[in-house]
Amino acid sequence: MSTVAVTDVIEASAVDVWELLTDLPVRVDWLCTVSSVELLTPGPFGPGTAWRETRTRPDGGDQPEEFLVLIAEPAHRLVLASPGIGVDYRITWTLRAVRRRRRVGTAVTVEHRALPTAPYGRVMALLFGGLAARTVEGAIRHDLTALAATVRSTGRATAA
Repeated sequence: MSTVAVTDVIEASAVDVWELLTDLPVRVDWLCTVSSVELLTPGPFGPGTAWRETRTRPDGGDQPEEFLVLIAEPAHRLVLASPGIGVDYRITWTLRAVRRRRRVGTAVTVEHRALPTAPYGRVMALLFGGLAARTVEGAIRHDLTALAATVRSTGRATAA
């Protein structure tokens, strides 16, 4: 099992960060590698919600990824599952209120776990684990930066 965790502070309330994080159609606006989002389940966002994102790979091709909400604790924690080939992924977003320099913010931690489900996945983890971890860490950092920029551009950034 491979785990990568990244934390950043976004100058906005946890409620505002949560709203952007869980507004699925808006994901195409702040995740620059996502070109489309297709909702696979009806109803409000929560456990059981599923969607498919189409991401642009570095080589220019499209990469569809499906996500399923396992746990949704508004403004606190979001746990997603995403099936892969020989590996299943768990992505946990944790939001925690913080104060920095008289500003209200949210410490956002994203933990990405790769759980091998087949011998192929275990072999790939051994061979490419370090490279994959660095790639995932870079992608998470990029997503957090994009999320913070979107919060600022929508006027949701807060000051005390």
